[in-house]
Amino acid sequence: MSTWPSPEEPVFTADFSSPDQWVAGRSWAYPNGGPVNPGDNKLDHLVDDPAYSRGGVFRATRRRDGLWDTGLLTTEGSREGFQLRTGDTLEARVRLPEETGAWPAIWTWRDGGQEVDVFEYHPDNPDLLELSNHVRNTHRYHRSSAVRPGGWIDLRVDFGARSVTWALDAEEVFDDRRGVGRSWHAYLIVNLSVCAGRYHPAPDPGTREMSYEVRDLRVFRSGG
Repeated sequence: MSTWPSPEEPVFTADFSSPDQWVAGRSWAYPNGGPVNPGDNKLDHLVDDPAYSRGGVFRATRRRDGLWDTGLLTTEGSREGFQLRTGDTLEARVRLPEETGAWPAIWTWRDGGQEVDVFEYHPDNPDLLELSNHVRNTHRYHRSSAVRPGGWIDLRVDFGARSVTWALDAEEVFDDRRGVGRSWHAYLIVNLSVCAGRYHPAPDPGTREMSYEVRDLRVFRSGG
């Protein structure tokens, strides 16, 4: 994994197998906590089966009813209840999915909002990452030769009060100059969604399974 200067010890190191850190298969970012979210153009049917998320490989498999069983983990509702807050830095290493219709993301959520997307990706746009600060309504579509289906990327996001900055493979690629404000805090979500076809193509008819992987997810806190 590429490294950046991080003098502090991490305040959070993801152990996706830990029930103390993560809740599987439900999120209040979905209506009624899930398991489905058709209003967001998703074919997701969230499951708590550990094979779909607990090893750090987030999977989706086709169901007979046209939906997809999908893996999601969130710190919201967990025993530790970890939240990111203003000034934190998140680092993660990600293997992007290859299948059309896959919609992986690492993002934040609390009380109906507070969303910052560390990244979103769609293989139909093979070299493009979506980087968004929904708290202050700004985003960047970033293209890079380093971004490709099945490829590994290193991500870093600094959640500043006045600016959120994103780095890809140790190079800063977006400074939003908006930030999240001084009192922001939010839970983490890591998941694999499946597109329903309105904005990005749905999966090919012959596709039965898709996945992506997250490693080395850590959060650093200045002065923490």
